[in-house]
Amino acid sequence: MKTFRIILWVGVALVAAAVSFAFVSKQMKPEPVQQAVAPIGGEFKLVDHEGQALTQKDMLGRNHAIFFGFTNCPDVCPGTLLEVASWLKDLEDDSNKLDFYFFSVDPERDTHPVMKDYVTAFDPRITGVTGDPEEMKRTLKAYKIFAKKVDLGDGDGDYTMDHSAFVMLFNAKGDFKGTISFGENDEVALEKLRRLVKNS
Repeated sequence: MKTFRIILWVGVALVAAAVSFAFVSKQMKPEPVQQAVAPIGGEFKLVDHEGQALTQKDMLGRNHAIFFGFTNCPDVCPGTLLEVASWLKDLEDDSNKLDFYFFSVDPERDTHPVMKDYVTAFDPRITGVTGDPEEMKRTLKAYKIFAKKVDLGDGDGDYTMDHSAFVMLFNAKGDFKGTISFGENDEVALEKLRRLVKNS
C-alpha cells in the first residue's frame, strides 16, 4: 500500500511538473511580430500636361503605371517612354484598360506645356504630371521615390536630376503591384502589364 501511494504521488508530481513546464514555455514564447508595411502612394494635388487638376483619386478606378523622370533627362527617361509607347502598341486592346503617367521630378523646369510637348511626342496616351515643387516633393516621398538635384558644375547653375528609374504598377484601387525595371526584357514587362490588367 505504501509503495502504491509513493508511485501515485510521483505520478502527480510528474503531471504537475509537465503542466508547469507547458505554462512557463507558453509565457516565454515570443509572440509573432506583425511587420508594418508602409503603403506606397498617397494623396496629392498636381496638374496634368493640359493644366487640369489631378489628384490620386482621379487615378483610381483604373489600373495605372507611373514613371518618375524629367524632360531634360538625357537617356533613361526618353528610353523608358519609348518602351512605354512600344508596350501600349503591343498590348493592343488591353492598352485601353491601363493608364500611363509620367510624373516630373523637376517641376521647376517641367511646366505643363513643356510636359505636353514631351510626352505626346512619345505617345498621346501618356499623361504628363507636374505642379508645385513642394507638392511634388511630398508626392515623391509618398511614392518612395528618390530624386536629387545635381549641379553640373559649369558655372551657369545648370543641373540634372538623379532619380529612381522604374515603372510602378498599381491596380484600380491604388494598391501597389510591383515594378518594371529600366531595360527589363520586353516580354517580361508585357507579362507584368497583362497580369495587372487580368487580375483587376
